[in-house]
Amino acid sequence: MKKRWLPRAVAGSVVLALGLTLAACGGGSSSSSGSGSFTVLVYGDASNKVEKQIIDTFNKTSKVKAKLQTIPGADYQTKLQTLINTKQAPDVFFNWGGGSIAPFVKAGLLLPLDDMIAKDPGLKSNFLPSVFNGAVVDGKSYGIPMRGTQPVMLFNNKKVLADNGLTAPKTWDDLLNAVKVLKAKHVTPIALGGGDQWPTLMWYEYMYDRIAGPGLFEKAMGGDKSAWDSADSRAALAKLKELIDAGAFGTNYDSVKYTDGGSVALVAQSKAAFELMGSWYYSQQQQDNPDFAKSGLGYSSFPTVDGGKGDPTDIVGNTNNYYSVLKKTKYADAIAQFLKLQYSDEFVKAHMAIGNLPTTTNTVNFLDTAAIPDYAKFQYDLVKSAPSFQLSWDQAYPQSASNAMHTAVQQFFDGKIDADGFIKAMQALPTS
Repeated sequence: MKKRWLPRAVAGSVVLALGLTLAACGGGSSSSSGSGSFTVLVYGDASNKVEKQIIDTFNKTSKVKAKLQTIPGADYQTKLQTLINTKQAPDVFFNWGGGSIAPFVKAGLLLPLDDMIAKDPGLKSNFLPSVFNGAVVDGKSYGIPMRGTQPVMLFNNKKVLADNGLTAPKTWDDLLNAVKVLKAKHVTPIALGGGDQWPTLMWYEYMYDRIAGPGLFEKAMGGDKSAWDSADSRAALAKLKELIDAGAFGTNYDSVKYTDGGSVALVAQSKAAFELMGSWYYSQQQQDNPDFAKSGLGYSSFPTVDGGKGDPTDIVGNTNNYYSVLKKTKYADAIAQFLKLQYSDEFVKAHMAIGNLPTTTNTVNFLDTAAIPDYAKFQYDLVKSAPSFQLSWDQAYPQSASNAMHTAVQQFFDGKIDADGFIKAMQALPTS
């Protein structure tokens, strides 16, 4: 799913305290007076089945009805920007928190949710604080968490690994060895949706964290452009080039996309062994290749890198997604009732069933009800124990930096620019 914006306000380390004391589960779908309908716009992907279910639940008791609209992932950001200030704008829309909604807040388009929260404190207290605060802009709340947290993990085809005498790599050397073995058997070692560009960025994010720790990126985001030209930066790029030159991604990865299911199919069909992707990967495989998702999909954390400064339990990815509300909506009271459902037991169980991990305080009650309990618990422990949860670079940087960043990421992988060229491109990015 293209989940490529997240709050700059929390760029750097976000530790999700998933072990918090459980709060009482609120929820419900109280009807609102009057009639009419409001639109809920979401990113189009495998999680839409849950959004449809929750809207159906809401509509059973509300006189004001909710209507679900989806935009395919690859087009979501562009079309949202086009719609947001028109008569066709949704009442409620999916986003990635502070960085993605800050321009809308500045333009006066969004409704602060503090009054809703004052009437129903559960809209805040039933979510993990570090996650809820991801949609706070200038001290005001503009989003309610929905879906779940999304750490990036290294997924694998268990049969391909077993057939070639391999296991999930724990170290960088393990990964390089797996690449060598798989290439000899004419299996693409790592599927990569390079045509989308953002999947490639995940490799940089992890490599920089493993080599330098989160501090380098934090310095860069703080305006210290010299961070990109540091010894750690160059070491991270050298490690990436080592993997690229080993043929880890094959030769046509720029012709493959994640958003059209291409890279997903390569792994499911045993044409590739690994794919680095956010935890939503399970729900995508469950939708596209249910039998494979049930018994053939493996997963592990990103390998350790010998001599690196980063903690081997650090993770990167998306803290959460959010629902925000347009100020001009006529149905704020009904929407407040709809938002309550985002921390209901039904919401949590439905997302757990497709492999997502909600960030509500009651989530821990339902780990055993997940589609694959071991997978849910793995994610839970991964996030809970991570000393640093680094936000995706193109989410932490302003949106205006995304195209240039993605181009540099792709060009370095393709050998069109060297380390100096990549460093220069990153130094040129705006940080505010």
